[in-house]
Order: sequence, then structure tokens, then C-alpha cells
Amino acid sequence: MPESFNKDYSEPRHTADRNVRRLRSIHNRHKRHESSGPKRFPSPGWFPIIGAGAGFLLIILLVSVSGQPVNANVSVSKEEWLQPSPSLSDVKTPQILHARLNPGDTSSAALAHLDFDNQTAHQIINTAKSVYSLTNVQAGHEFERINGISGIDVYYQIDADTRLHLHQATGTDIWQAGISKRTISSRQHIASGVIKDSLFSAAAASGMDERTTMNLVDIFAWDIDFARDIRNGDSFKVLYEERFDSTGKALNTTILAAEFVNQGKRFRAVRYEQANGQVHYFTPDGKSMRKSYLKAPVKFSRISSRFQTRRKHPILGYTRAHRGVDYAASSGTAIHAIGDGRIEFAGWKGGYGRFLLIRHTNRSHSTAYAHMRAFARGIKKGVRVHQGEVIGYVGMTGLATGPHLHFEFRVRGRAVNPLTVKRSPARPIQDVEMARFQQQSAPILSRMEELNRDPAWG
Repeated sequence: MPESFNKDYSEPRHTADRNVRRLRSIHNRHKRHESSGPKRFPSPGWFPIIGAGAGFLLIILLVSVSGQPVNANVSVSKEEWLQPSPSLSDVKTPQILHARLNPGDTSSAALAHLDFDNQTAHQIINTAKSVYSLTNVQAGHEFERINGISGIDVYYQIDADTRLHLHQATGTDIWQAGISKRTISSRQHIASGVIKDSLFSAAAASGMDERTTMNLVDIFAWDIDFARDIRNGDSFKVLYEERFDSTGKALNTTILAAEFVNQGKRFRAVRYEQANGQVHYFTPDGKSMRKSYLKAPVKFSRISSRFQTRRKHPILGYTRAHRGVDYAASSGTAIHAIGDGRIEFAGWKGGYGRFLLIRHTNRSHSTAYAHMRAFARGIKKGVRVHQGEVIGYVGMTGLATGPHLHFEFRVRGRAVNPLTVKRSPARPIQDVEMARFQQQSAPILSRMEELNRDPAWG
């Protein structure tokens, strides 16, 4: 084998003997130390734990001896840990529902819209009878339901000043009824405008809402046919009062005075409450704005066919007399009785379709209304109607090519041109009331002349 593999890597003998003697000496010293008694110190691994415990005991001892308060967080009892903190989601806000009455609606229908079942609605209606009959509800008025913590409240708007209030306390089935008065505030406006396109657009531009515009039409309905008389360039000026409840909600408007210039002719009206409590509109010199008949049974429509002795029928194709005036209007438009009277016929009448005939109070005059879609609620033979009352709705029943009202005016049964009928005025202000009338109307007419658009709160 090569020489390198025979090389001896062991220590020299004298060096090995020296190492053996050193190890024996260390061993002997260790045995003497063990035989001298127990250990003075624990194993180094326990020192951190013992030190932390001793430090904690020392801090407690120093605090208790000094009596000084410790700067630490206040502890919370176990009960407080378990009690949840209040949340905004836990606070119940009242739920409010509204139901506005449409023509023909009943109180039962309105209460159903407020999510009351039939039994509860019947109970509410019966409870209300002690203070107000809910059979007298009117279109345009509103029911309101409020679900609150204390129970359920139901309100019905009787008029601008009063409302019916029904309450059911939480946890009971008993309803209580009462009448409550509203806190009312008001302000006056003066609006004016010139008609360039339509009365409605001109009125809206002046700040008037739709209901005030309709009231304006009602005031001058005896003198102006708004279906055929209005022209571009006609003008109006209106002083009206707007009323609000305590929440700021608008309730209604009342026209105090108005002026309308139609085709160069000026009409003026002022509101007056008579000594007997009746409210009507009069001219500044005390003549009534009311006449025996309205100028038209339909508002804001157009005349599509006039009274003619010879006219080619659009469906039958042959020529025959057209003994009335056709007012073209959207289906469902309200039809008004042009005067007081009693219904002599209400039903289907051949090509006239759904037909209504009213005999007026002077007995020699009658008016006919044809092609109606439906009669108003309560309209039937023998019922007495009043001027301006809604008696039905425009339709196209019978022989009709589109929705319109065929209107006839008859004198002793013979049809005459409705557009040429002379209408007698109602009674003027009586002499005994003239001074009272002038006292009420003078400041209103003076205010009209100011043309001040700034609202005046009252």
C-alpha cells in the first residue's frame, strides 16, 4: 500500500497520559462538590418566572402601603358586558300611509289601501259614526294612517279646518273617535298673466297651481266658455289665499278676487260671505256671477261639432240634423250639470249610448248628455242634482267615432242651439246687505290694484 495510508494519526503517548490525568482531577472535584450538600440555586431555566412573580408582588405591596390610586381603567361588571348598547335601528319610527279618494271611491276602499282588512275597516267606520259618518267622504280628500309606538292613528280630512281622528292603543282592539281642529296659517298671493298658448300654461307660469286655475274657471264659467271663447292675448289677474297646516303642508287655496279679460271684454269678481253664511262671487257693484245655466258642461274641451240642421253623420254616412254640440275631451273627463234639476232618464238610449236627461227647475228647459262612459256615483232617475255637480264622465258609447260629449239644450222638448241660450242672472246683493258687502270687498279690490307679488303671511 502507499506510504500515506500507513501514517499513524494517534497522539504521542506522553500527551495522552497528561490528558487522562486532567480528566480525573476534574471528576474528583465534581464528586466533592455534590457530597458537600444540596444545591444553593435553582436551575437557570426558572429564573424568569420567579423574577416576574417577585416583581408583581413587590408592586402590589408598594401600592397598598402608599395608599395612592392606581392609574388604571375602570372595571365593568359582568352584567354590563352582557347588556347590548342602544342602536339607531332599535328606535322605531312611525310608519305613515296615505290614501286619496278618487271619484266613486268609498271609505272602505280607502281603508283597504291603508292595509286594513274588511273586519277592521268595518269596525273603524262604525266607531266613527258617533262623531262623523264616513259615508260622506268626498273625492280629493285624504285618509292617513300612522303606526306609532302608542298605537295606530287614522285621520280623515273633513275640510280645511277639521279632521276625523281615530285611535287604537297598542295591545287593544278598541277604536276611539274624535274631531280635531287644525292649526292653520295662510298667505296671500297676486298672480297675473297673458295667454299665449293655453290658460293652464299661463297660470302655471304666474305661480298658480292647477286647483286654483280650475277655481278661476268655475268663477267665470257663467260668462266665458273656456272651450271656445279663449284667445291668445286674453289676460287674468287673481288674488288668492293659500292655507297650510302646522307641518307646512298646503291644504287648499281660496280666490278672494279675480279679473279676466276675454276678447277685450273685462270680467271682475269678488268673494263675499253673506249674512246667512253662504259664500258666492259677485261683481264689484253687487251683481251675482251666477247665472241660471253654465255656459258649458265640460271644462277645457274643444267643440268638435256644432248645432246644425244638416250634417253628414260620421258613421251612418247620410245627412241629418245635428241637434246639439259635441265637446271633444279625453275619456273620463268630468261632465257637470249646467243647472239645478231632477234626472228624468239615466240609461242606454240607442245610438246615444249611455244617456242622461235632466229636467230643470223652470220645468220648460231640459238638457241631454250622451255617449257617456259612466254615470257619477248616485246618479239615477228621480235624483235631484245641482248646478256644477259632476253627473258622469266623457266616453264613446253608442254611435261615436271617438270620446266626446254630445250635449243638447231643449225648450219644451225641442232642441235649440246651446251656444245661443240666454241665461238669467241670480239674485244680486240685497239692499240691506250692500253696506256689509262694500265693507268686505273694498280692501280686497284695493289689494288687487297693488299687483304686489310678495307673500303676506296672516
